[in-house]
Amino acid sequence: MSTQRLRDEDYRDYSSTDASPEESPSEGLNNFSSSGSYMRFGESNSTTWFQTLIHLLKSNIGTGLLGLPLAVKNAGILMGPLSLLVIGLVAVHCMRILVKCAHHFCYRLNKPFLDYGDTVMYGLEASPVSWLRNHAHWGRRIVDFFLIVTQLGFCCIYFVFLADNFKQVIETANGTTSNCHNNETVILTPTMDSRLYMLVFLPFMVLLVFVRNLRALSIFSLLANITMAVSLVMIYQFTVQNIPDPSRLPLVASWKTYPLFFGTAIFAFEGIGMVLPLENKMKDPKKFSLILYIGMTIVTALYVSLGILGYLQFGANIQGSITLNLPNCWLYQSVKLLYSIGIFFTYALQFYVPAEIIIPFFVARGPEHCELVIDLSVRTMLVCLTCVLAILIPRLDLVISLVGSVSSSALALIIPPLLEITTYYSEGMSSITIVKDALISILGFVGFVVGTCLTLYELIQPSSAPIFVNSTSAFV
Repeated sequence: MSTQRLRDEDYRDYSSTDASPEESPSEGLNNFSSSGSYMRFGESNSTTWFQTLIHLLKSNIGTGLLGLPLAVKNAGILMGPLSLLVIGLVAVHCMRILVKCAHHFCYRLNKPFLDYGDTVMYGLEASPVSWLRNHAHWGRRIVDFFLIVTQLGFCCIYFVFLADNFKQVIETANGTTSNCHNNETVILTPTMDSRLYMLVFLPFMVLLVFVRNLRALSIFSLLANITMAVSLVMIYQFTVQNIPDPSRLPLVASWKTYPLFFGTAIFAFEGIGMVLPLENKMKDPKKFSLILYIGMTIVTALYVSLGILGYLQFGANIQGSITLNLPNCWLYQSVKLLYSIGIFFTYALQFYVPAEIIIPFFVARGPEHCELVIDLSVRTMLVCLTCVLAILIPRLDLVISLVGSVSSSALALIIPPLLEITTYYSEGMSSITIVKDALISILGFVGFVVGTCLTLYELIQPSSAPIFVNSTSAFV
């Protein structure tokens, strides 16, 4: 999960929602001339089309992928995959809208690079509505707010994911065997509550986020990528074996659970923040559209295939993360631990974005000799905040759905179409384009409201207790 961070000494790019920095803050755009000559793309340290494709794939494949089998269950074995395809197409289209609008203002304002927040701010300044022009600065603040919510939401999800997986591995240790296909009952050894596991991870997370050097974080990114890639191969290897009869699964699930599907799906597809940094860093940016389409086609294929295979394999027993359904043999227990290690290191990378937005606000208001103390204190408080929120909402499926409904829908579906309207309306837009953009924003807003309300209702009055026992088709 790696996104190149492009910035100069006066510019910070927080637009990526899956941060894996690989260069120092002072590097990136320093080669741009300040004499007023326009130069859209950097010349040094640029990425090839293949490197950009790999970054794109890593930025979109994470915990959201593991929750898609349950999402398909909430929509139905037919409705789920079809809806994933539609959401994928719309999400990619919104990414293209954002890139197009950023290009428009870069050429118009002679800027070398614009991030998500700046693009929205300039879009509001170009609006024909005077009130929007006068409050254009709120565009960046709104984007920053949703980026913070999204990234801290990811961190909350990581706490729940780590606690659930480690708890299951420890509780089933006495029943773990070397035979992954033996039909036997697993006897659990009760341990402490999953929320206590979160508290155990808390001090390690705090120490992890104290690493502020971007190059050091890139080492964690490499470790996370390796462990998660190996784990995904093993997960696919298991799900394609001995698939049960799918006739027992509903084609279309109840409409009451569909908003939960929407939240999980849009959470998985919410990678819009990384498209501008990746596009700007390419040696040949003209190829970015093709790379975007190829990369997101691969991502969508992975999402749909694992969603279908996972639901077919485990049926009604599917859990918030498919790793929790893997057999209790040493091979697949190691898969859970490997993926958990990758998620642990990824926490620091996800935490980087909100930290770099929030910490300067407090540091600027404190004495200069206390900058380090303030910095580390704010980092500690933010990690504790994500831990407390995870403890309050210890269900992985609902946390993913809530984050997806609240913030991912805004960044990926609601804002980009409205941005296109404010950017190009004064220059002339076809009625079809306006209607299309309005429909996409309405879709995102409905998903935002309904998904958030239903998820909160499910948290307050759960319709069914979550499944905590490891259950696989091999043990049924």
